[in-house]
Amino acid sequence: MTDHRNAELATLAGGCFWCVEAPFERLEGVLSVTSGYAGGTTEDPTYEEVCSGETGHAEVVQIAYDPDAISYRELLEVFFTIHDPTQLNRQGPDVGSQYRSAVFYHDDEQRETAEALIEELEAAGAYDDSIVTEVEPLEAFYEAEAYHQDYYERNPDQAYCAVHVPPKLDKLRENFASKLKG
Repeated sequence: MTDHRNAELATLAGGCFWCVEAPFERLEGVLSVTSGYAGGTTEDPTYEEVCSGETGHAEVVQIAYDPDAISYRELLEVFFTIHDPTQLNRQGPDVGSQYRSAVFYHDDEQRETAEALIEELEAAGAYDDSIVTEVEPLEAFYEAEAYHQDYYERNPDQAYCAVHVPPKLDKLRENFASKLKG
């Protein structure tokens, strides 16, 4: 069992947190993935408040990971593969600032890593359009309601999940097979 005392955190927003949580849960070195909210002004918002688009929060996942097993950069590489970082305030059918693409960094090293990777992806022409992912400091993380945690694992046949999560899992398997849990 991995020692949680050495765990580091990454907080990422890439659309609906159900769709981002499921791929990260399958990565070796990821100890836990918690759905929640970050980047807004309302203290301890509810899902309904965040969905209104008026709190300024994004739906995020906070990933506890073992840096000896998977690096922050590798987590970001997965992140930039499983969502479209060129869509401003949306992912697929989900529209609004709560679905924006964002990296909420925990320290300067994370900020530098995120900015460097974005520059590399842009220079390589990895996407047809410019990356609009925000890179901003994590001010506060609020855990989402219990029914949002491990949502896809508990509801794989729910219509939204059945359509939107499997393509992300396919991308994960295609691009990061060696990083998947056994």
